[in-house]
Amino acid sequence: MSQDKILKDIEEVMPLSKSELDLRTNGEGFGLIIVDEVNGFATVGAGNLAPQTHNEQVATMVSETDRLARGFIKQGMPILAFLDTHEPGKPEPPYPPHCERGTGEEDLVPELKWLEEESSVTLVRKDCINGFIGAYQQDSSNSVIDWARDNHVENILVVGICTDICVMDFVLTLLSVRNHGMIPNLKEVVVYDKGCSTYSLPRSVAEEIGLPSSASHPQEITHYMGLYFMASRGAQLVDTAIV
Repeated sequence: MSQDKILKDIEEVMPLSKSELDLRTNGEGFGLIIVDEVNGFATVGAGNLAPQTHNEQVATMVSETDRLARGFIKQGMPILAFLDTHEPGKPEPPYPPHCERGTGEEDLVPELKWLEEESSVTLVRKDCINGFIGAYQQDSSNSVIDWARDNHVENILVVGICTDICVMDFVLTLLSVRNHGMIPNLKEVVVYDKGCSTYSLPRSVAEEIGLPSSASHPQEITHYMGLYFMASRGAQLVDTAIV
């Protein structure tokens, strides 16, 4: 059975509801969180977990993130960007070494490098899949909670990679954080479809490089599944984001 047929069947029995987000008229209280759009995940040939050839879903994510970020900066709305960063030699099972400090893999992709110079952008380096957990500091404070409080954030728009891994884990945790009252003013967690992406590892390729067939990761299907589970837990999905 082809991946296209599988995806079509999933869409038939597990449909997604997506809306339009227009921040030109409804942007008050919004903050943007960018998950792991670093070289090691999104720049061709940059590392073990980076795409080895041009990938349209990843390229669209980066260009859409750049567009949104520039709009947020222009309107004076806050941005937080996670950067996956690992100490050399400290593993993160089940993944091979990636985004190790000092390799350049842990830095923002070239298209988003300009964010480092913006005073309204908060950069958070994390050493685990879940950004909310990775945002805890040695003094037990949490960078996401502090950012939301200091910027009076009431709604969060999330983009990034991978839809079904780091993005999903963060969003699901953020929904619990909201429901638990850890960010008192947080109302909605919104995920932008085209601003997210995941990696492609067809079963044939996984087996060819010596991985078990269970390591296969069909990109479009897993992207859809990530969106589905985030929506099923209370995230709002949008397929258009205007800023």
